[in-house]
Amino acid sequence: MDTDERTLNQFATRVRQMILQYKDIEKENNELYAMVDERDAKIRQLEERLTQAENDYNSLKMAKMVEISDGDIELSRKKLAKLIRDVDKCITLLSEK
Repeated sequence: MDTDERTLNQFATRVRQMILQYKDIEKENNELYAMVDERDAKIRQLEERLTQAENDYNSLKMAKMVEISDGDIELSRKKLAKLIRDVDKCITLLSEK
């Protein structure tokens, strides 16, 4: 029976080792899941920031287009005013003769 006891003790020891390994692996698995969840949260946050940045960029681009249009309108007004002054000068010169 000595060999049976030894075999039984070896079996019990290996079962305990497997239980300890299982607990270690389970702990590592939980840590890895926590890391994945943390990374997922960070990815979501960065995606939100990217979306916000894209929206801001589009708004700035639109504002720049409007600004250019306003500048063009102002330039057109100045050119038109100059043309009116030139026409007035021509009319004045023609009426003097």
